[in-house]
Amino acid sequence: MPRDAALPLRPRRSVTLRSQFTLVIFMLAFLPNVVLTFMAQPSVPVASLIGWMVVVGGLCAAVGYLLSGTLLRSLSLLHAEVERGDFAQPHDDDPAEILSLRSAFADLLGRLGTEQTRRNAFIATLVHDLKTPLIATGHLTRVLTTMPLPDAEKREVGTQIQAETTRLLALVQQMADAHRFEREDVQVQLVSTDLRDLLDDVARRIHAQAAARGVTVRVYGEGQASVDALVLERAVINLTENALRYASHEVQLGVTSRGVSVSDDGPGLSLPVSELAQPFNSQPTTIAGQQYTAGTAGLGLFIARRIAEAHGGGLRYDRAPPGLLPTDLPPTDPPPAYTHLTLVLPEVTP
Repeated sequence: MPRDAALPLRPRRSVTLRSQFTLVIFMLAFLPNVVLTFMAQPSVPVASLIGWMVVVGGLCAAVGYLLSGTLLRSLSLLHAEVERGDFAQPHDDDPAEILSLRSAFADLLGRLGTEQTRRNAFIATLVHDLKTPLIATGHLTRVLTTMPLPDAEKREVGTQIQAETTRLLALVQQMADAHRFEREDVQVQLVSTDLRDLLDDVARRIHAQAAARGVTVRVYGEGQASVDALVLERAVINLTENALRYASHEVQLGVTSRGVSVSDDGPGLSLPVSELAQPFNSQPTTIAGQQYTAGTAGLGLFIARRIAEAHGGGLRYDRAPPGLLPTDLPPTDPPPAYTHLTLVLPEVTP
């Protein structure tokens, strides 16, 4: 082993700001006295001059120490208040730099508090949402391993275990996506993409899920845009799965001049999308009469919003007639209002 590697690391000593101020004041006061003394009294014995310089040096050092303490009084007071955690209230004699520091510390503390709240909500989300499929899987596994069941019932239990496992994996993936897109530096690889083909692929992927819920999925519109197809597809799937959850009969995926729209004939959102599209919100949220806790309602919307923002757009919500009118609507009836969530893209070309 190298000799240096065996040596313990010693903490680096840092010079205090007061010491530096004291030294500067000392040098500014002492050096002119040295020059003036030796120029004005050439006949005085050297020993007397040195003694005098020692006295002058001591006085200059004392003055420097006192002045540095006065100059740094506001900083020392701020340091003590920061250690106590009570630094928000400024003082009348605080200079502008100290006021800026107080504001910066207060902003930092606010961001840390917000981050801690979100992390706590994240843990609550994990505990709340992961617990349900894990408990269900545990019960089903116990039934499968301890009870004599006919082959048909065993297959049914196995199917239920697979469904709970799929639900668990989907939730973990959503958590991972939320953590990824929570960062500000999301990178996307833009390539010219046929948006209609992308929506057709999404419709095929969620066909079985829609059929199980008795919901029809229709696709309309044409257009191209420079997007990251895989990332944008993730956003569309999130919005489509939310739409399937609340739709009564139909979900529509459309390419419009603004971007990509996901619509459903459900009851709509009870809060602005800006409030719902939060990664980990510790406050309960109600959507379509159903209450969600610990941020479960906003993960999909948040991921979709961040993906749209990474492409230079945003997520927009409105209630309006559908892009395609229902086929069973009588000509005399007014068109119904659909929930439209649009991933706004900078430029869509026909």
